[in-house]
Amino acid sequence: MLIGFFGLLGAAAGSQLLPRRAVDVVPVIVKRAARQPAGTPLFQAAGWIEPRPTPIAVPALAPGVVEQLLVVEGEQVEQGQPIARLIEADARLAVEEAQAALAIEMGKLQRAEASRRAAQTRRDQPLHLEVELADAERLLAKAQTELDQIPYRIEAAEAKWSYARRNLEGKQAARRSIAERVLQQAESDHAEAQATLHEWRQRQPNLRREVAALQKKVDALQQRLALLVEETRQLEEAEADVVAAEAFRDEAAARLRQAELRLERSVIRAPIAGRVLRLIAPPGSRVMGLDSQAEHRSSTVIEMYDPQRLQVRADVRLEDVPLVRSGQPVEIETASAEAAMQGRVLQSTSSANVQKNTLEVKIAVRDPPPTVRPEMLVTATFLATPTAAEPAAESSGRERLFVPRQLIQSAGSESFVWTVGPDHRVRRTPIVRGNAVQGGLVEVREGLQLTDKLIASGSDGIQPGMQVEIRGEDAALGIEGA
Repeated sequence: MLIGFFGLLGAAAGSQLLPRRAVDVVPVIVKRAARQPAGTPLFQAAGWIEPRPTPIAVPALAPGVVEQLLVVEGEQVEQGQPIARLIEADARLAVEEAQAALAIEMGKLQRAEASRRAAQTRRDQPLHLEVELADAERLLAKAQTELDQIPYRIEAAEAKWSYARRNLEGKQAARRSIAERVLQQAESDHAEAQATLHEWRQRQPNLRREVAALQKKVDALQQRLALLVEETRQLEEAEADVVAAEAFRDEAAARLRQAELRLERSVIRAPIAGRVLRLIAPPGSRVMGLDSQAEHRSSTVIEMYDPQRLQVRADVRLEDVPLVRSGQPVEIETASAEAAMQGRVLQSTSSANVQKNTLEVKIAVRDPPPTVRPEMLVTATFLATPTAAEPAAESSGRERLFVPRQLIQSAGSESFVWTVGPDHRVRRTPIVRGNAVQGGLVEVREGLQLTDKLIASGSDGIQPGMQVEIRGEDAALGIEGA
């Protein structure tokens, strides 16, 4: 009895006491079908609603202090509707100052235009030059007349002097018989006649010089009247003054428009019809307007969005990223909407989350209901895109199994692989091969399960039923197949 007991014990433990062969294994590689029927759900991803493409920042276009907010968060506003007011006292004073400056420049312009009109008239009708020329011509004619009368006056003076001389000589001869007063009168008449004759003889060359000078003056005035040099210069200077005055007037008008624009911008208006997302600048806060030195968002008063332009930012697992296509249909579900919303994939972003092992994908929401708002959580179901007719083998299931080509062995017309079961025993598993794909993989249509482990190394000389020890997984082989 003892011998039989120990014999049975040895037979039962013999296989456990023998040394086991160490092997490396790899899992069966699973891939999703390359094509699915249109509308087939592929995978789901969590996400949230946000404005498309971004919220609209409504800035204050003029610097100032917020006096009053006219809207609340979530309120629907129309395009051009006032949403906030700035303190406008300084802006009103600036408008009044600009109006006064414009009035001053308008007065200067009117004065310059009056000067130009006078200069234009002075040049077109140079009456002042004509009067001066006429006066010079009159003086010339008078001097010429006197010069022409000189010979006759000299002749008359000579005759008068000759008479006075003879009269004096007769009186001197009769000195004894006439009164002394009569002789003296004769002497005076003779001296006067002699002086008059001398005067006219000396005046003749002077008159000739005067006539020549007056002739030159007349010629100069005639040339000045023909050229109008000074009058043209005065007109051009007046025109230049008008141009400068108009420029100052335009500058003052521009400053007035700028002041009026700043006053108008003290009322901040909605740039589009939409909904208020959040309030940024409370009353009493200062905004910087369009100052180029201002910090980012220092002029934003509110943020708003278009309720008809929403999108979903979904966190897609990295293993599902290859299934994402631009324009792909998506069903979007959220607790605030009774029915699922329809959307389409816009694009994959570059924002990957290393902690969640996800990639953000943007999805445009088609006709969002009024109850859907930004920041609401949603579940996005990505659907297969419409494709051409495809083989039933590929469209019947969502997953396909692949194994590395080098692990497939053949025995005649049969193909098989070595696998390890849960009891660590070797199995010779027949398979039905499919098509080969890139990466050195071959599709297995039948014979394998998702949980099967393939022997990657140490398979020389093994037999079905042999117990082995799994040393580890061949990571490199698995990565190549993935």
